[in-house]
Amino acid sequence: MDGEGDLKIKVDTVVGMPAIRSHSCVEGAFVTVALTDTGSGIAAEKLGRIFEPFFTTKGVGEGTGLGLSQVFGFAKQSGGDIHVASVEGVGSTFTMYLPLADTPDKNGGHDTTVMGSAIGKGACILVVEDNPEVGEFATAALGELGYKTALAINAEKALTELAESDGGYDVVFTDVMMPGMSGIEMGKQIKRLYPQLPVILTSGFSDVLAQNGAHGFELLRKPYSIGELSRVLVKVSGG
Repeated sequence: MDGEGDLKIKVDTVVGMPAIRSHSCVEGAFVTVALTDTGSGIAAEKLGRIFEPFFTTKGVGEGTGLGLSQVFGFAKQSGGDIHVASVEGVGSTFTMYLPLADTPDKNGGHDTTVMGSAIGKGACILVVEDNPEVGEFATAALGELGYKTALAINAEKALTELAESDGGYDVVFTDVMMPGMSGIEMGKQIKRLYPQLPVILTSGFSDVLAQNGAHGFELLRKPYSIGELSRVLVKVSGG
């Protein structure tokens, strides 16, 4: 806003998250945090890129282009998303949707149907994700659930890590769309080499999954919540 203008912050609860970008609407209760400014707005041709790491509308030396991508990554990994409405020369509204957390019951406990019952207890998960920020969020979420983690940036490195670990991993959690070998192709190799090692696929590209299917692997659709991640880990671990 170049040092002046109005900034409004509004927090609310809503039922359902609307369709945002290529993702369909999501049912459930959400908290919204909306920030509206009277700044310069964002040009229409740039709106589609504002969440890309290192992309910035600011001048050289005025910003790194990492802030929005980090907030976007947090929202997505929390099971939410961010909607942007902007008019150049008027201002912008960023609305972040986050799943509403469970509340304590009358006895002071929490509703375990929301978070699931997975407690990692030191089990080790190999996360395969080519996007460093998404990988960091995934490993952080798994850490909160009590799991140990290692991160591989592609399928080739993941297969090498598995070969060198001598059975040190309990689950492989992999993105589907990656440069080189896809998560599905890697999963098939893991199934052949390590028949007892569970593989969980995750992707936000529903059209790719519709064409290829999950090939017998557990599938966690992006965006996902920590509770959903917890439940699928319990399922593949037989807990």
